[in-house]
Amino acid sequence: MTDTTGIGGAMGTAASGIVEGAAALRNLHVQGSPIVLPNAWDAASARAVEAAGFPAVATGSAAVAAVLGYGDGHEAPAEEMFAAVARITRVVGVPVTADIERGYGLAPAELVGRLLETGAVGCNLEDSDPATGAMIDPSEQADFLAAVRAAARDAGGDLVINARVDVFLQGEGPAEDLLAEAVDRGRRYREAGADCVYPILASDPQVIGALVREIGPVNVLFRPGVPSIAELAALGVARISFGAGLHQAAQELTGRMLDAVARGDSPFATPGA
Repeated sequence: MTDTTGIGGAMGTAASGIVEGAAALRNLHVQGSPIVLPNAWDAASARAVEAAGFPAVATGSAAVAAVLGYGDGHEAPAEEMFAAVARITRVVGVPVTADIERGYGLAPAELVGRLLETGAVGCNLEDSDPATGAMIDPSEQADFLAAVRAAARDAGGDLVINARVDVFLQGEGPAEDLLAEAVDRGRRYREAGADCVYPILASDPQVIGALVREIGPVNVLFRPGVPSIAELAALGVARISFGAGLHQAAQELTGRMLDAVARGDSPFATPGA
């Protein structure tokens, strides 16, 4: 007979670590004192984020997909995306939250199982169709988020769910209508079990303030034109992330350095190098 005692103990230890990591990550979401997440794209960048003193690491799907040789929007195979997340969790000692887009068409139980196997304790899930850009019905998305929450619990683990709202990215119409829809979706997702709501591309201070007041914990994508980190904190934001921004900047710097090499110049004299 095969002795499975050690296997069971290892599984229990892993689940315990996931629960503890998720609790630690969840506790970092404080309105007015936000967790700042400079998104990583591979093991090396994740190590750099941790070394800089950040208490958690987040992945960005567009950046990870680019590193793997694919475009964003479910172009990268799920197994490659999960393997990339696993490489990141292996090299850092802080909680990791993964951007898993729309879930790669996986059923909630399989999606959660594969994500927990990577060691990640949180995830982003978006509410528009990656192929068409069409918004998912909010009731359908709320049911999906609730099923993900239940699957994590049934697996003996936990996940910090960051529910992305794509109204400002994909929606059309007057600004006040977009805000109303974002609030409605955010409330539904919170009721379904989301820990934080991510109205991507929301940038106006008044809009962000309204989202915080009406929804609760909100994640803002930091990019040019967005209020400063201190201003976002004053608005009550609970989470600030950078998406693919840092990866894009790193690629642009690499391009300038390569141009210098092609000219026969030192790449290390390139501004920013």
